[in-house]
Amino acid sequence: MDKDSIFLETEDRMDKAVVALERDFGKLRTGRASTSLVDNIKVDYYGTPTPISQLASVAVPDSRTVTIQPWDRGAFAGVEKAILKSDLGLTPVNDGKVIRISIPPLTEERRKELSKIARKYGEEAKVAVRNIRRDANDQLKKLEKDKVLSEDELKKAMDDIQKMTDKFVALVDSKCQTKEKEIMDI
Repeated sequence: MDKDSIFLETEDRMDKAVVALERDFGKLRTGRASTSLVDNIKVDYYGTPTPISQLASVAVPDSRTVTIQPWDRGAFAGVEKAILKSDLGLTPVNDGKVIRISIPPLTEERRKELSKIARKYGEEAKVAVRNIRRDANDQLKKLEKDKVLSEDELKKAMDDIQKMTDKFVALVDSKCQTKEKEIMDI
């Protein structure tokens, strides 16, 4: 492995850490309806745990409602049960054609709680980025030990990895601030 491929792999892995953070943020309930709220909910569909998106159409008709329309009439009860069992704390309303989930406005206490969770996700993403930096630095040191890189090249390469790390940590911080602002907005 050469220096350039280490840089490319490092940047790619750091990018994936940010994408994972965004996915985690999508699961946080912010008082606004979003189809990502039900992405992780699995329904027991004929004995197989199936994501809701694979057995129904999920839509957001307005900012406070998510509608789920199962394609199979037999799936209504399973979808309802799965939503009730999920940790979202939401109650589905079934009218026979569509399952509606109304999203109530968040209380101040719940907003602060969600804000802490968002910060925790951000911290985990930053730890992941720093671990990726450590792996890259270890690979670069191995190249220097194998006489592929000189000591000066190693120092410059490690500085470049640090700059990349700083860039991604700043990106994670800005995404966290944006998410916290979104959560605290009434």
